[in-house]
Amino acid sequence: MLAREKAASKSNYIAYVGTYTTSGDWRGETTSKGIYSFRYDAKTGELTAVELAVEALDPSFVAVHPNGKYLYAVNEIGKTAGEKSGTLSAYSIHAKSGKLTRLNTVPSGGSGPCYLSFDKTGHYVFAANYNGGSVSVHPIALDGRLMPATSVVSHQGSGPDKERQEGPHAHWIGVSPDNRFVLVADLGLDEVRIYRFDVKKGSLNPNDPAFVRVEPGTGPRHVAFHPNGPFAYLVTEMGAEVTAFAYNAQQGALAPLQTISTLPEDYTGPKEDAEIAVHPNGKFLYVSNRGHDSIAIFAIDPAKGTLTSLGTVSTQGKTPRFFTIDPAGENLLVANQISHTIVVFKIDPATGQLTPTGKPVEVQAPTSIAFVPAP
Repeated sequence: MLAREKAASKSNYIAYVGTYTTSGDWRGETTSKGIYSFRYDAKTGELTAVELAVEALDPSFVAVHPNGKYLYAVNEIGKTAGEKSGTLSAYSIHAKSGKLTRLNTVPSGGSGPCYLSFDKTGHYVFAANYNGGSVSVHPIALDGRLMPATSVVSHQGSGPDKERQEGPHAHWIGVSPDNRFVLVADLGLDEVRIYRFDVKKGSLNPNDPAFVRVEPGTGPRHVAFHPNGPFAYLVTEMGAEVTAFAYNAQQGALAPLQTISTLPEDYTGPKEDAEIAVHPNGKFLYVSNRGHDSIAIFAIDPAKGTLTSLGTVSTQGKTPRFFTIDPAGENLLVANQISHTIVVFKIDPATGQLTPTGKPVEVQAPTSIAFVPAP
């Protein structure tokens, strides 16, 4: 049984936190040294015993392999050995201590990798390169090491915002529930690209339809599939909106159902949405608003897949770049990047509302969180 399949019956985890280790511009100031680990109790929502799990350069997004033995991280850098490419790093997880040991590092296939995910077999890692406007597929060896890319696809084009959309910016990549298609949210093109995934070759080929477009200048960022319905949800970073789609699993096609704001009607500040997630029970959807520094909560119509706003809750920190729902579905953890805190919220399973547990922890420039069941 995979580690994630056991998670629902457990309450104790190791939580790994990706960070920025270099300061500047929108990254803010940071003294982080790499990837950190915490002990996490899903029943109490408490994070304890913070430790440096491994030193790493700008490991801004981390993900634990479905078998729980390995962790993978992007290194969100612009150049590697003189080439315009970031890197991806593989680590083994020490079963008792949670410490990480680096296995290897490979080029990501483009500059500024910002997101990675796995296919459903656990045999491949997908990476999205923001600055390079490209995506890549990397086989995973039996010992957890990353192999050179079997497929690299570069996007072309631009959007109406000359500063933010001067070229393609792949921001998210993920596989469909049946492992047949790979979707890519491209902030620079205002598109979600759709590819057919060949699991034998590890290759990506344009689907028909090859993409779905959203409102120009809104900047697609991340996508979340519904856990038990034919729906998918896209958050736009610059538009501060969620678009609900009907997902045709046979064709790999998205059809828009609804677009709804993630911000209060009277809000006039900066719009910069970040993360999106559907609760495992399929009843609620959450989005983080940077600028407004809040989590937007929506109820999901189980038959139609459409959304109804249930309001927003302050993240009690600045710039919620990332949040995640723990494997038990008990709590929502927010990484407030600029205020250097992780804040835990208890999820009401009946209403979807969030209540802070009052037990935030400090970590420099947190940007992602991933879990593995603790021994």
